Amino acid sequence: MRFIVATFMFVASLLPVGALADDAQGTITKIDEDNSTITLDDGKVYKLPGEFDFSAIEKGMKVTLMFDLVNKERFITDIEESVQ
Repeated sequence: MRFIVATFMFVASLLPVGALADDAQGTITKIDEDNSTITLDDGKVYKLPGEFDFSAIEKGMKVTLMFDLVNKERFITDIEESVQ
């Protein structure tokens, strides 16, 4: 029985907890500097990292971004201009 419990605990420790990484592509439709967020043409809102330089992005720009999903919020970890 101890072996089964130990095996279960080991497998459970390998699973990600709380954050899932993903990526997205789209066109920026809204930039909210007050809340440090952008909205893409898919309607989803993504949170930018603190101290972000907003002059690097503009409405209508096509982007590819990597983000972590934490408690249903999308936190951008990388953003790049893309050619779609």
